[in-house]
Amino acid sequence: MSERISRTQVYKNQPAIVQHLVGLAKAAEDSGLEKSLIHLMKIRASQLNGCAFCQHMHAAEARKDGEQQHRLDVLPAWHEVTSAFSAREQAALRWTEALTLVAAHGVSDEDFSAVAAVYTELEILNLTALIVTINSWNRIAVAFHFQPEF
Repeated sequence: MSERISRTQVYKNQPAIVQHLVGLAKAAEDSGLEKSLIHLMKIRASQLNGCAFCQHMHAAEARKDGEQQHRLDVLPAWHEVTSAFSAREQAALRWTEALTLVAAHGVSDEDFSAVAAVYTELEILNLTALIVTINSWNRIAVAFHFQPEF
């Protein structure tokens, strides 16, 4: 499968979109959330969206930042291996799944209660901004068939 529109062309033809997505992500990432948590959220959303490019890129970044491979290996089944993930990570992954799959399932009171039990309102806003951003990038990458670089 070849790229429909290259990443270079996306960045060149519409730099404002790229700048705004990067800016939104940076604001949320600079808020004090754990870097490992951010990586897990980006990878999980990318898995749910079937974005090979983003999965590959964010898993490589996570490993570079010290993430353990076994946690990445079981991330799609994190519900089954909760001992591998902290309470904050589990709540963020649940929130990531709820917002990524919003059209299919909505966002339940239970989903919000789970995230609100371990995060402040400001942290929830930042988690949400991260999820919005990675979902946007996933849709761009999937639409244009961005290819992972091996």
